[in-house]
Amino acid sequence: MNTSKYADLFLTEGREYLSAINHSLLALERAARGEAEPSDDAVDAIFRAVHTIKGMSATMGYAAVAELSHEMESLLQRVRGGELAIAAPVTDVLFKAADALEHGIEESVAGRAAAVDTREVLSELRGFAPVLAVEAERAPSPAAKAAWSVAAPAGEGKLVRVRLAHDTPLRGVRAFIVVQALRRIGDVASVEPPLDALHADQFGRDFALRLVTTATDGDIERTVRGSGDVAAVRVGEDKTGLAQPATATGNGLTREETKAELVDPARGGGGGGGAGDPRGRSVRIELSRLDSLMDLIGELMITRGRLQELSRRDGDAELAETVTQASRLIGDLRDEIITSRMVPVWQVFDRFPRLVRDASHSLGKQIDFTVEGKDIELDRSMLDEVGEPIVHLLRNAIDHGIESPAERIAAGKPAAGRLLLSAARDRNAVVIRVSDDGKGIDRERVLAKAKHAGLIDPSRVELSDAELVRIIAKPGFSTAEQVTGLSGRGVGVDAVTTRVRLLGGNVDLRSVRGRGTTVTLRLPLTLAIVRAILARVANEQYAIPTTHVRETIELQPHAVSMLRGREVLLHREDVLPLIRLRSVVGLPAANLPELEQAVIVELADKRAALVVDDLIGQQDIVVKQVDQVRNGLRCFSGATILSNGAPALILDVGSLS
Repeated sequence: MNTSKYADLFLTEGREYLSAINHSLLALERAARGEAEPSDDAVDAIFRAVHTIKGMSATMGYAAVAELSHEMESLLQRVRGGELAIAAPVTDVLFKAADALEHGIEESVAGRAAAVDTREVLSELRGFAPVLAVEAERAPSPAAKAAWSVAAPAGEGKLVRVRLAHDTPLRGVRAFIVVQALRRIGDVASVEPPLDALHADQFGRDFALRLVTTATDGDIERTVRGSGDVAAVRVGEDKTGLAQPATATGNGLTREETKAELVDPARGGGGGGGAGDPRGRSVRIELSRLDSLMDLIGELMITRGRLQELSRRDGDAELAETVTQASRLIGDLRDEIITSRMVPVWQVFDRFPRLVRDASHSLGKQIDFTVEGKDIELDRSMLDEVGEPIVHLLRNAIDHGIESPAERIAAGKPAAGRLLLSAARDRNAVVIRVSDDGKGIDRERVLAKAKHAGLIDPSRVELSDAELVRIIAKPGFSTAEQVTGLSGRGVGVDAVTTRVRLLGGNVDLRSVRGRGTTVTLRLPLTLAIVRAILARVANEQYAIPTTHVRETIELQPHAVSMLRGREVLLHREDVLPLIRLRSVVGLPAANLPELEQAVIVELADKRAALVVDDLIGQQDIVVKQVDQVRNGLRCFSGATILSNGAPALILDVGSLS
């Protein structure tokens, strides 16, 4: 059986189980430190996940992963049985084993299984397990060897008897893997029960075969055991006869074994996929297929806009009605495709508790990490991209923001710092925040470093939050005294702002000395299709994503004033900076309309008035990424094709100043 076609599925499911393992290990560690009550649920959850990975990896033929899973399972079984207490040495080795397991899965799926070296972590795991128990499993008693429940096949060659482990999932697949492994060192002359019966799982745990080979008995046994989930192997003719167990049942198992198979919760009971099984109501779809669907619906929407334009020109009522109906159906199809791409943020957030735990341990800090809004949904492609910026923000908060326990106690704070990662919906955007209760950003130090680097006027005496972001986001800018394994190279905030801008979002920072820092990322729900306001300046049209639009108004000349050498708009009770799009894009200030329009845009809690010649209307636009032109304007995040077939650039509101 060719298992390579299942490799991607194995990788996906393996990552999900590893996420569950890390989540439960964190709960175990808190219990070991006395910060939470010990819970059997966490141990059971880890055991089930490891057991499942063991079965899947054995089925795939990934022997190193299967062996590592088996040893983790043995250690966890001792914890479940009360032989081992949940303490730091146990959780530490399990964390190390989980990392090795992740590496083994990634390498095995990539075809580099031979490069997986688990000897060190296996040694540490076995250091907790009773030697006699391990040897007993690997070398069954003579009585167990004699009690084979299947007849020896006739024919030439060496007789090889195999007994699978009691908890082997998909026994037929495992037996076939053993047969295939033996075919690499000889010719399999006959198999009992026949291969068809093995494929159909119509046997117990025992099977036998005849192997024509020049390999030694030891080589044969090592080959069989290397296939995984093998409890016993015997090579050679029977000396003591074929003793049938007195309690054997028709399926080749003893009654006790049959009972265990039926009630073993790890096996999941009976067959799945029936009418009452929720697994039968969903399918796994490769993200590339969803990307293709999104591209197609994007092109369809451009065509829809063109059809609507032509229908208006033609004036045919029947054509207009048909185009309207088609437009509605295309809109519904778009919504369904976008919805199918939405996934909860926990799929990325769930890996961060482990990251925070490792980072805080390496720095000797205590951190109480909380995650909120896990069920908020975001486009799959957006979620993949936002993970890296969040990693940078968390590392900066741990390294630069939160103080050591001694410093916090001296400042009248709890020894453990608070770190919060949250997600929330805000209209047609998602807001992600990383906040801490640490020492905050030292503005005076940033100001001094910025002056020294020539980034700011030497006469400045303070920095606003917006200026603070712009300065610390400069590539290479850092106030760290030394480079650590976490940060200090001046790339963290730069990487965050660059990536978020490319995603059509923006970054906002708030920091109070001695009280902490909050960084807010505001992101559109999806990258591919967005709602935008179309604006005209001279003969050019531009698209402004509504994610950043609060309202549109007519620009009354009497409402415009000058403040500190800059134009501002007096709007209701606010004073808003005035940004003329003509100046931003470098168009001449000639032939201005009598009455200009203003788009009130907002970034976090900051607002500004963007002045344009005219507002054309709203439209769903398909975002097309464009390469930046050397020395070109940086105020565009992409381009789109309008309903009349003309191109339009999409403004990056976050880049306007």
